[in-house]
Amino acid sequence: MPGTGEGLRKRHKAQRRARIVDAVRELLREQPESAVSVERIAERAEVAPATVYNLIGARERIWEALAAGFMEDLEHRLAGLEAGDPHGVVRMTVQLFVDDPVVSRHMVRAWGQSGLALDHSPLTRLREAMGEAQTRGLLRADVDTGALAAVVGAACVGALHQWVAARIDDERFLSHALFALDVALAAAATEPSREKLLAPLRSRKAEG
Repeated sequence: MPGTGEGLRKRHKAQRRARIVDAVRELLREQPESAVSVERIAERAEVAPATVYNLIGARERIWEALAAGFMEDLEHRLAGLEAGDPHGVVRMTVQLFVDDPVVSRHMVRAWGQSGLALDHSPLTRLREAMGEAQTRGLLRADVDTGALAAVVGAACVGALHQWVAARIDDERFLSHALFALDVALAAAATEPSREKLLAPLRSRKAEG
């Protein structure tokens, strides 16, 4: 069949790339205080060091590939989420990082563009969820849900970096992220949904 050889080569390339990313994760979990060199990654992935450079790139690109792997995992988790559930998007995103704390903390610390960590899958899903909430009449029609999602995403990135720096624990990481979402939803609420969307903020105030 025409193209079969090319398809096989692409598949093998993707498999080697996945092994390299998995090797980085394993090395970080096993020895979180040790430097993860290209040579160690290559040895664990059973490829040549040149293959790591060719398929992934230099050190910065390794962290970028690791972040892409995180977002791919998140996309699988979010696939079964009910439409119009922004709280579910935020909860699952936070849980993704909390479930693999050693790897996620290293990735965020080492990746120079870690501020973009949530720019793809999570932000896209959050925009979709807010758009659905708007369609259902929970949010005002004049609200730019894309901009609203971007504000929440920025707040979540801030909470992520606080968690990475150990300034907040897992519970407060989630709490900070949900608080940003609840503030945004309450600010954009239609009059009929105002009390419903304000309830989480009032509950938080009563508890605090």
